[in-house]
Amino acid sequence: MKNASRFFALLDMISILLLAKQFWQILTHLNEIPDQILSQAKVILLLPLFVSLFVSVAGLILFKKFGFITYYIQFPFRLVVWIFSIGFITYLPEVLNLGERWFDILFRICFIAEFFRLYFTIKIHRSSF
Repeated sequence: MKNASRFFALLDMISILLLAKQFWQILTHLNEIPDQILSQAKVILLLPLFVSLFVSVAGLILFKKFGFITYYIQFPFRLVVWIFSIGFITYLPEVLNLGERWFDILFRICFIAEFFRLYFTIKIHRSSF
């Protein structure tokens, strides 16, 4: 159970690394956010979600209850902002020069995998706490 929790923490660490540049660009260009409500909502949700990734990583590595609760709070926002646990696989078509079709397939896999992660997180949480 602890190893699964640490694996989820590792996935969140990868998300932090991949989002760091985007997070910094948003912070330095806050006045350039488009006027569209959806764009503003994504930015507003991304900022606290990025910070909460650090909390979930710490909690999951230490196998503490707050790590699981933080992930539960993050879950719906992850779906809206498209920050998936295995979202890094969507970079494969770009790296391997595959077509746009592969991105769509991998994106759907990320979406489904996030629900599997939620299921296993709940299962670990119930059995451990």
